[in-house]
Amino acid sequence: MRLAPILALATQAASTLAAVKGFNYGATFSDGTIKKQGNFEDEFNSAKNLVGNSFTSARLYTMIQGDTNGVIEAIPAAINTQTSLLLGLWTSAGADTVNNEVQHLVDAVNQYGTAFTDLVIGISVGSEDVYRTTELGIASNVGPGVLPSTLVDYIGQVRSAISGTALDGKPVGHVDTYNTWTNTTYTAGLTAAVDFIGVDAYPYYESTKANSIDNAARIFWEDFNEVVAVDQGKPVWVTETGWPVQGPTMNQAVANVANAERYFQELGCDLWTGGINTWWFTLQDDQPVVPAGNVVFGVTGQGLPPPTTPRYDLSCPA
Repeated sequence: MRLAPILALATQAASTLAAVKGFNYGATFSDGTIKKQGNFEDEFNSAKNLVGNSFTSARLYTMIQGDTNGVIEAIPAAINTQTSLLLGLWTSAGADTVNNEVQHLVDAVNQYGTAFTDLVIGISVGSEDVYRTTELGIASNVGPGVLPSTLVDYIGQVRSAISGTALDGKPVGHVDTYNTWTNTTYTAGLTAAVDFIGVDAYPYYESTKANSIDNAARIFWEDFNEVVAVDQGKPVWVTETGWPVQGPTMNQAVANVANAERYFQELGCDLWTGGINTWWFTLQDDQPVVPAGNVVFGVTGQGLPPPTTPRYDLSCPA
């Protein structure tokens, strides 16, 4: 079932640019090994050459290369592969870390110039930080977060740092869960401060709803459109969504390849057709192989470099 009537509201929040199609990329492998430039290049090239679809953008979570304390090596990898970037600055570790992230952002401009900045779609100051301060986040024991007012200050710090540089004018925003953005008594000031709203939404995890795959795309659009209703005119981008190929059953949500393909076909294709910038989760669950029983979202199986034959059909209707 196609969801065009629901999509009609969502497209009001679409970017004025052509829709960006990308994946999320962590800075390390699952065993803690830090990714190098070659690893990022392998991932970006695999994403561009996937059978059935081409993904040409990368969402990052940090600006810092952990083993050298230099600029993250995803930057030169993106330049070499012409992969566009939604940059990320990690903000949940305190002001000193934020200062370091901002300095590396400026260092990247100075080091790589317009070859880098021309690829930048936007800059996300933080990822799900406010969620981690909410009652639900605290109950989920997901670690320290950041209050909305503090994030507003960090966003101002980033704007000041890039003023007058080649990044000046690039959208500066924040990524959080859909139900964090809709908690307007808590986050209205943050919404006012951003240039874009990044939304993470996973119907698979919404175990208090009838979240079978039959309802998954509809649940997503309901979540997304609740954010659109309070977006204060800001564009809403989808920064994380996906369906696992392996994992425990969450209420009615069953993790398997067939359901992951159906979710992609019923949601992902409509997101891009609707002009909504979207970074899917995820190209590959980072090496080494994720143990049985863990949640696995990878569109591809394991391999270094990631294979270009996906686990399921990624083609979209013409």
